[in-house]
Amino acid sequence: MRSRDKSLLEAFFKPSSVAVIGASRKPGKVGHEVTANILKSGFSGRLFPINPQASKVLGLRCYPSILNVPEDVDLGVIAVPANTVPEVTEQCGEKGVGALIIISAGFREIGPDGMTLEAQVVDVCRKHRMRLLGPNCLGLIDVYTPLNASFAKGMPLRGNIAFISQSGALATSILSWSVGEGVGFSHVVSLGNRADVDEIDFMEAIVDDPKTKVILVYIESVGDGGKFRKLAPLITRKKPVLIVKAGITEAGARAVSSHTGSIAGSNVAYETAFKQAGFIHVSSVEELFYLAKAFSTQPIPEGPNVAIVTNAGGPSILATDSCEKYGVKLASFSTELVQRLRERLPPAAGYYNPVDLLGDAPAERYRFALRKLLGFKDVHSVIVILTPQAMTEPMKTAQYIAELQKEYPLKPILTAFLGGGDVREGVKTLHEAGIPNYIFPERAAYTLGQMMAYSRFLETPLPHPAERLPVDEGSVREIIDVARKEGRINLIGVEAMKILKAYGIPVVPSRIARTPDEAAQFADSMGYPVVVKVYSPQILHKTDIGGVRLGLSSSQEVREAFEAVISNAGRFMPQAMVFGAEVYRMAPIGKEMIIGVHRDPQFGPLIVFGLGGIYVNILKDVSFRFAPLTPKEALDMVSETQAYTLLRGVRGEASSDVESILDTLQKVSQLVTDFKEIVEMDINPLFVYERGKGCLAIDVKITVV
Repeated sequence: MRSRDKSLLEAFFKPSSVAVIGASRKPGKVGHEVTANILKSGFSGRLFPINPQASKVLGLRCYPSILNVPEDVDLGVIAVPANTVPEVTEQCGEKGVGALIIISAGFREIGPDGMTLEAQVVDVCRKHRMRLLGPNCLGLIDVYTPLNASFAKGMPLRGNIAFISQSGALATSILSWSVGEGVGFSHVVSLGNRADVDEIDFMEAIVDDPKTKVILVYIESVGDGGKFRKLAPLITRKKPVLIVKAGITEAGARAVSSHTGSIAGSNVAYETAFKQAGFIHVSSVEELFYLAKAFSTQPIPEGPNVAIVTNAGGPSILATDSCEKYGVKLASFSTELVQRLRERLPPAAGYYNPVDLLGDAPAERYRFALRKLLGFKDVHSVIVILTPQAMTEPMKTAQYIAELQKEYPLKPILTAFLGGGDVREGVKTLHEAGIPNYIFPERAAYTLGQMMAYSRFLETPLPHPAERLPVDEGSVREIIDVARKEGRINLIGVEAMKILKAYGIPVVPSRIARTPDEAAQFADSMGYPVVVKVYSPQILHKTDIGGVRLGLSSSQEVREAFEAVISNAGRFMPQAMVFGAEVYRMAPIGKEMIIGVHRDPQFGPLIVFGLGGIYVNILKDVSFRFAPLTPKEALDMVSETQAYTLLRGVRGEASSDVESILDTLQKVSQLVTDFKEIVEMDINPLFVYERGKGCLAIDVKITVV
């Protein structure tokens, strides 16, 4: 028996032999088209059609079962009715097949019965240590092996783009479009239901392939959020990954569930996961491919500065505005460079960035300016804009740009040849030279901005977990266990405060009082002023029912407040169980921030930071990261909000204690990493004081499961 421990790249893309189970003699049948595609692709290995009703398929000897094949089989492609797939899969396992592609539909995507059938297939694959792509997929293509083990129409062009798609129909549409556009691929994978291998498995397999320069991904959900968060940052350090996710709206999320049987996570969670992984998240398939044009042909910029060369003012202004919008800096030219440009450009030309060659610019003028700019060390990339005038030479200009790309291979060149038919031959020349052209300059600027963002990502070190802080896990466990025993999912405020205190987060003093006199006694010991809140696990929004009294400054006021909040609770929520009141020491006013947690079902605990109090819902000035946080991620969370401007001090205000916020974020991160039972938490407000004076949790809500 041969070893099954091959890499995914070898098992799926480089098999020595393939069996098509369900091969058909009838054109139009999936089994026929898959067999024909493998033959037409030029696959040099052995191909075995399997069909008990046929002696030959497409001129090849056909076997009644894979068990009858006299040779080893590396890859099996299954295209039979769903109810027979478990039996066929078992036969493949007995034969020693290393990998399977199940094209057949009728599994998880149709409901519970299909899900049960899919689970049977997965169990068989695991028993025999076979890797499985699908079911309910288009198949896969390796353009270099070559192997087209799919029912897509035709073979794509050769290129250096790998495309992984959860939608088979979208993959076929893209492949059809790509031929006309001249876009080439190295690998194409249709994931289907992802019963075994998923998008991360294939990214990990493809990322070291020298024939692949960029990976494109279309998904509707992530198969394994934990695996994604662990492996994705390692993948993006090697190759850029461009990703588009469907199902970001509520209606879209419903469509995802009905289409693939998968559950879509929240849009914020996906955006945060992609950001932390270094994925380049785009909003449409169109963006996916016009970014791919640049990432697959151009070097990653070595710096942030671009030079714009144009023969028209308007488009260059649009490009300039877009560069600022997308974080691309216009290079500042030295006096020496400007002087060199003046030597051969017309007196009316623009010598500063953008460099305006004027409307009558011939190809030679473009070549002169571009050579000077590309030779300047502080220009890291170039956008070339050309509009068709009577004197314009699109073809010759494109040829010169292609020559200059070879002279300066480390500096990306993006072009915007405007004008459709008037510049068609020039655009064709650019394409043949591997230089991306965009029909509008804004797209070129956006693309360059994404390339520079990826360059900055590569410069950041891999995140390292923060050191564990000394905490009191036992106290937290005891509080959560008591709540569970009592059937509560919402902790009372005092319990939540104790949990924060156990993890070293500063909190206001608090006690639970069962009687008015006990409340007054606690208030006397804490010091005034104090707050009294009704104590009831069922009443979450206490202010709404008059269950809170603020600014109490005497024992008599505390007794009266105790009676009032109990009375209001009985009047407005008579079904709620009331056990007394919570007494809190009032804290000095600070800047109001929020630190919150939502445990996403796909990716885990999502931490939020931003302006707190009433501002969080109105202004929504917040940032997100998944726990566990590194110290740098905590700092990034704070610094990318508008709140950071307030915290640094404005108009003579003293700066706030940002270090205490970072410390609290790290402690919250450790808390929700240690205790998976915590599914929701809001510290709102977190009062932040002047530098050196720390912060204080004023109100906390924690939900556990």
